[in-house]
Amino acid sequence: MTDGRANVECIEPDQSETAKGSSMTPLLDVRALKKSYPTGVGDRLVVLDGVTLSVMPGEVVSIVGESGTGKSTLLHLLGVLDRPDEGHIGFRGMDVLEKSDEELAAFRNRSIGFVFQFHHLLPEFDALENVSMPALIQHRRMGLVKEHALGLLSTMGLADRAHHRPNQLSGGEKQRVAIARALMNEPALVLADEPTGNLDLRTADELHKEILRLSRSLNQAFVIATHNVGFAAMTDRILRLEKGMLHEVDPADVAAWSG
Repeated sequence: MTDGRANVECIEPDQSETAKGSSMTPLLDVRALKKSYPTGVGDRLVVLDGVTLSVMPGEVVSIVGESGTGKSTLLHLLGVLDRPDEGHIGFRGMDVLEKSDEELAAFRNRSIGFVFQFHHLLPEFDALENVSMPALIQHRRMGLVKEHALGLLSTMGLADRAHHRPNQLSGGEKQRVAIARALMNEPALVLADEPTGNLDLRTADELHKEILRLSRSLNQAFVIATHNVGFAAMTDRILRLEKGMLHEVDPADVAAWSG
């Protein structure tokens, strides 16, 4: 195994040049994160081997790498859907790993939005109800959250599709609903795992631009796992996950790699 501390400096944002974050304190501060899984033959498969990462408020960070390198695992840990074997995950200075599972569930609902490659919309509910779901989980009444949900759908260009169920929406529309849902509780951090991987190029490009616009207008940070070279080049920083470690990619060299 390699020592995760070796890559600390190369993946820190240049805080002196961070235009969006008014605070010098990272929103997300991850140190020496390790995760492995049993292989069933008596040893363990190391997926993350000392990942260190800081994300500033409003920053958009893309994580690239070949399939199977652990990008999804990393996002699950950043969103505390799973716990690491070792390491620290700080959110606004708070050690989230000290929380109980029940406390983590409330924290995720309040502070983190998730967008996955597949939209995971609930088929029995219309777009408005799907977008409202994170707020309803907080036991807020539909009458009080409806206006905000409709506003998010309007922002995503779906005002006229609010009462359509998922089977009445196109692939791009479903994914825009999923993004609106992720933003419903106004999370400071949105984690997206190949959010446009199943869309055609034109629709994907529109959603990429919308994600960047949202980060700028709402000062929300996005960490996005993607195989899309063009989208990665549009983000504030590009980090490549390889052999369990994160390495910064120079945007000027983005065309030199694929994956």
